[in-house]
Amino acid sequence: MARQPDRRSATPKISLARALSKLGFCSRTQAERLVAEGRVQVGGKTARDALLRIDPDRDRITVDGERVVAERKVYLMLNKPRGLVTTRDDPEGRGTVYDCLEGLDLPFVSPVGRLDKASEGLLLLSNDTRWANGLLDPASHVAKTYHVQIASAPDDAMLGRFRQGAVVDGELLTASSIALLRSGGRTAWLEIVLDEGRNRQIRRLLGAFDVEVLRLIRVAIGGLQLGALAKGQARYLTAEELAILGGA
Repeated sequence: MARQPDRRSATPKISLARALSKLGFCSRTQAERLVAEGRVQVGGKTARDALLRIDPDRDRITVDGERVVAERKVYLMLNKPRGLVTTRDDPEGRGTVYDCLEGLDLPFVSPVGRLDKASEGLLLLSNDTRWANGLLDPASHVAKTYHVQIASAPDDAMLGRFRQGAVVDGELLTASSIALLRSGGRTAWLEIVLDEGRNRQIRRLLGAFDVEVLRLIRVAIGGLQLGALAKGQARYLTAEELAILGGA
């Protein structure tokens, strides 16, 4: 009788650093540091290479002698204040979004996408990398809605030019939609919807027309609204909100 193949052997292997991140233990950068310090063991042997390919479902990983097991899946929304960077460790010593999570009993979580230092509003964080990657995948076209205050009062012609987009550094920047929310004096508020995430996309787009952005607030991701969540506060997503975002 022919021997049946061991289906478990087909499990794709990933780097040790990525495995520690997927298990919710730490970031890849932190994992690389732990491996370099000789604090990580795989199968009882000290690992010397953060790129070592392993199967996190089958290989026993320990850090400082303690076994690393998958943490519970966590899904958070944060109202990011202006002035914080979206990273865990900042070499310049600036405040980070993790300052808003102090005191919460959480496993390691990573931001799902980014908001630059000067931007504020809805930011998701999770330790579920598959879910996060699904939201960030350009093919998913998950809309992100922003309310943007600008230092001008655009007329219909200018709004039309905004909607046509602009080429900046050889890259065509556009938005799914741009609408005027309100205008008064020398400033106005726009609602801008993006279905892709390019670096500083809105600021660069408006800057191409010499329009200064005064405030930029992300108010929704897909059907998930920022709502009344206070600035600097974080909370868990509900089952209904996860369903709105496509489940987990």
